[in-house]
Amino acid sequence: MAELDETDRRIVDKLRGNSRMSMRALAAALHISRANVYTRVARLERDGVITGYTAIIDPQRYGHALSAYVYLKVQQQSWKRLQDRLLSIPEVDHAALVSGEHDIVLLVRTRDTAALRDLVLTRLQEMPEVLSTQTDLIFDETTPAARLVGTSAD
Repeated sequence: MAELDETDRRIVDKLRGNSRMSMRALAAALHISRANVYTRVARLERDGVITGYTAIIDPQRYGHALSAYVYLKVQQQSWKRLQDRLLSIPEVDHAALVSGEHDIVLLVRTRDTAALRDLVLTRLQEMPEVLSTQTDLIFDETTPAARLVGTSAD
């Protein structure tokens, strides 16, 4: 894998801001040739720097009005068994193995408190590896994606 230079980083930054940006628009924004952009993006994908492209949604407009962090204490050595199962839950937006008081932190998004209660009390706490949970509601949030403008593609 080649080391990333400043142009590679600028390409990644632009694509993180708008993954639908055309190669032509990307080349124009960075003041480099389209051939150079195509070659660099292909190399970034081949080397695993760019692992995919996705749509960023507004959770509220998608119908997930309630967001929370759910902290799990789990049986030792259960992360590898749990991670795929946790990520297969549609309401789980992100899962991370962390240090500290808890073992796993989940960012979850549900339509309402009843759905959150069902997720935590039924689907998560009934997993044999989960020893305990703690839930913190998110009142407001901001992300770099929330600041993005424009999604046109050529």
